[in-house]
Amino acid sequence: MSHDHISVGQRVLDIEARAVDNLKDSLDASFSAACDLMLNAKGRVIVTGMGKSGHVGSKLAATLASTGTPSFFVHPGEASHGDLGMITPDDVVLALSNSGETAEVLAILPVIKRKGTGLVGMTGRPQSALAQLSDVHLTVAVAEEACPHNLAPTSSTTAALAMGDALAIALLEARGFTPEDFALSHPGGSLGRRLLLKVDDIMHAGEQLPVVSADTSLSEALLEMTHKGLGMTAVTHEDGTLAGIFTDGDLRRIFDRDIDIRKATIAEVMVTDPITIAQGHLAAEALQIMETRKINGLMVCDNAGKPLGAFNMQDLLRAGVV
Repeated sequence: MSHDHISVGQRVLDIEARAVDNLKDSLDASFSAACDLMLNAKGRVIVTGMGKSGHVGSKLAATLASTGTPSFFVHPGEASHGDLGMITPDDVVLALSNSGETAEVLAILPVIKRKGTGLVGMTGRPQSALAQLSDVHLTVAVAEEACPHNLAPTSSTTAALAMGDALAIALLEARGFTPEDFALSHPGGSLGRRLLLKVDDIMHAGEQLPVVSADTSLSEALLEMTHKGLGMTAVTHEDGTLAGIFTDGDLRRIFDRDIDIRKATIAEVMVTDPITIAQGHLAAEALQIMETRKINGLMVCDNAGKPLGAFNMQDLLRAGVV
């Protein structure tokens, strides 16, 4: 028997897309109340749920935690055997149950209510026990599951996941959570490097910085560039401020000019208005500048205009910024 797998997949995606789209109409004052309850909590957001709702809840706890809302997942079954001690009156519990009647979740609600912990319920049935016992209820009802038997949690889990993401991002924006804040929760891998690494961390400085004075001959400047291996050199005034730069590309271009390269000084051929970046800026900003201006390297200067360091695209590649 042959099956049209593509048609089945498209049908599933259509059903789940409609389920998420319909959630927009269900957002009301309860959504704002849930956000305020979590935003004003002195403690953390504790997410709980059983089965597929538990898997969704675990993901939502991770999303909340990484976007500025301290959160973790507590399994309702384990909560009944000691893990309820993790929940304090300062916390807010986000309980997920499509039916709103999950026994393991309902079993821990009396203790949560006795502690005075805030409770946000997320269910597909506003008349359910969980919905009625919650301080705030969020409806994630769906018209149908994507399962042809209307049994396996599919559309309902997608809807709960989307509603949780809506909560997390609403809280993120309310907190003024920045990309730098996000990077502090993701220091590993390219994400952290892109968001936290500064030009100071990758630039060649001190003895590694190629630099010559404005009266240096072109041939001497080329030796400095070759020795330092950055494909460029800074050119400075007598007071140490940046007068210009000279790069490998500039060397190729002077052959189109009427210049005696054996007698020329670097001041005659340097770029006098180079693109620079100040210390303390993010390496990701430097990458954007280099890509936009189509240059291969940047000079880092202090507030007085003195060169502190330099780096090129290869340095950004090695640092994992690109």
